[in-house]
Amino acid sequence: MLIPHPLLGPRDAQEFTYLGDAALLDRPDGMADGAEAAFFDYPYLRDNPAGLHRELWFHEQGDRSWLVVTRDTVTHEIVSAELASDVKRRGGA
Repeated sequence: MLIPHPLLGPRDAQEFTYLGDAALLDRPDGMADGAEAAFFDYPYLRDNPAGLHRELWFHEQGDRSWLVVTRDTVTHEIVSAELASDVKRRGGA
């Protein structure tokens, strides 16, 4: 599987480490009301969708950047890849 790195072009998926759902970028506020429940849900409750899914990938054997990859989990087709820092700056995962 080739991942279209936004800075380096197509890279083999073996250069990356998969972390999981890109929703992990939306870390709960530890000082907010209900923080204890939110922090329980944050690492443990995850969806496992069939179809389009936004995922975090770390370019471990490259420039060490984090990417948000939109991938079809059924066909493994990659629709897009963005730098996670750009996604976070825009305020969405």
